[in-house]
Parts: sequence; C-alpha cells; structure tokens
Amino acid sequence: MFNRLLQTGRREFSSLDEREILSLAIAAEEEDGQIYAEIATRLRDTFPASAKVFEGMSAEEDGHRKRLLDLYVERFGPRLVPIRREHVRGFLARKPVWLMETMSLEQVRQLAWEMEAGASSFYEAAAGRTTDVAVRRLLGDLAVEERGHANAADRLEAEALGPEERAAEKSEEHRQFVLTYVQPGLAGLMDGSVSTLAPVFAAAFATGDTWQTFLVGLAAAVGAGISMGFTEAASDDGKLTGRGSPIKRGLAAGIMTTIGGLGHALPYLIHEFWIATSVAAAVVLVELWAIAFIQQRFMQTPFWRAALQVVLGGALVFAAGILIGSA
Repeated sequence: MFNRLLQTGRREFSSLDEREILSLAIAAEEEDGQIYAEIATRLRDTFPASAKVFEGMSAEEDGHRKRLLDLYVERFGPRLVPIRREHVRGFLARKPVWLMETMSLEQVRQLAWEMEAGASSFYEAAAGRTTDVAVRRLLGDLAVEERGHANAADRLEAEALGPEERAAEKSEEHRQFVLTYVQPGLAGLMDGSVSTLAPVFAAAFATGDTWQTFLVGLAAAVGAGISMGFTEAASDDGKLTGRGSPIKRGLAAGIMTTIGGLGHALPYLIHEFWIATSVAAAVVLVELWAIAFIQQRFMQTPFWRAALQVVLGGALVFAAGILIGSA
C-alpha cells in the first residue's frame, strides 16, 4: 500500500478506506500535538502563561490520538498504514515549526485556531466517508470537539492568563519589538538622516549639479545602509542580550539607514537646483521630527529633549556640508 502511495504521488481523499482514514487521523493528531508542544516550549521562557495554554492544547490532541488509536487497534490490529497529510491531495499541510520563530504571539494563537478549524472540517469529511458505525461515531464526535476547541482554547487561555499575566506578556512582547526592530531602526534612521547630510549638501553647493548631487546622496545612503546593517548584525547574536535575531536587527538598521539617506537625496532628481535644495531641506526637517517622535514614543525620551538633540546635531552637520561645499 505504501508503494502505491509513492507511485501515484498524492491520493485523492475520496479513494481512502476506513483503515487509511483512521491512520491519517492518528498521524494528524500526533503532528498537531507535537506542534502545540513545540510552541509551548518556545514560549515557556518568555510567555509562560501562554505556554500553559498550548500545553493544554497538546494534551487535548494526545487524547484524541489515543481514542483513535484504540479504535483502530480494535478494528484493524496494531499495524498502522504509513499515510500522512502530504500523501493526500487537498490536505492542508501544517507550517513548519521553525517558521513560528518569526510569528508574534497573536499570530501563533491564530494559527492554533486555524489548525482546529481545519481538523474539524477533516473529521466531518471523514465521517461522511465511513460506513462502520463505531468509526463514524468517533469521527463525528471529534468533528464536534474540534469545532469547540476554539472555545476550549479561550477557556484554557482565560484560566492561564489573568489580568496580571496578560499585562506582563504584552509588556514583554512590546519590549522585544523595541529591542529587535525599534532600537536598530532608530539608530539607522539617525545615522542615515544625519551623517549623510554633509556629503549631500557639500556636493550640492560644490557642483550646483542636481544629478551629481543625487548620485553622491544615493552612494552615501546605500553605503551607509550596508555598513550599518552588517555592523548591527555582527555586533550581537542576541542569545545573551535577548535583543532578538541579528538578521532582523541588521535588516532594520540597514533599511532605515538607507531610507534616512535617500530622503534628502531624492529631491535632487528635480532639475531646478534651488527648488531641489528647498525640498531636500524640508525633508530633513521631517526626518528629524520623525526621529524625535520615535524616541518619545518608544524610548520614553521627552519630545523637547529628543527634538533639541537631533535638531542641534542635524543643524551642525547641515551647516558643515554647506560650508565645505561653498568653500
């Protein structure tokens, strides 16, 4: 039978017999239970209350697997058919667990709801394919239970996550977002917006040529972005500091550095020199305001202090660029 599966690729669900359907259900429950257990393991250190929710979900799936296995052994003996989701056409495969590292807490909970909804649909279709009364009854019961698992998940979540736990987890998730994305992105935006001011405006006033100025600004922005990205990624692997993936931090820093530099370089695509320079100066003010806002919003820095710091630093670099370019 396994050879037949390999030879024909994926089987049509309508071609499965009761023995194959039960074997498929057992394998699916085992896989879902393992996914929930792995999610619980990954959440345990950072979100212990949510980890308990997924431990409960894993236990539910294990209970289903045992009921299915007991019926299978009673009807067909101890040997399962080696059939899994990937062998059946139209069966929605589960996302690899390693992808869940990039998912937020709410996305993981949404994934669990989708898994339960898919399992319910499977059991409803499977029950319609069987004629054995006991098998049909169990599959129908499991379909009802899977439909109710959204409520069960809510119940488990309510038991595990009280107001204090919810507040703690939300605070931890916000902290992780700030460490992984906001801090590196803010550093990149500051570097790209401020450090590239001098070369861009020096080139502008030295040449009076908008196209040459744009090329200098483009080179400065891209070069600074690459440099900042690699520097951030190489500075800390995140394992000891808890700052998250170095790749994510490097991308955040590199992309925001490039954006910061391009902001006042792009206006020099305008051919009229003074119009381009005026627009570039206005963009610089917007960039500096954005930096001050982000510092106030995420870093709890008073807005007036953040604005004073970035405006003063930006003004000095801006003046230096004009003086050098006009020399």
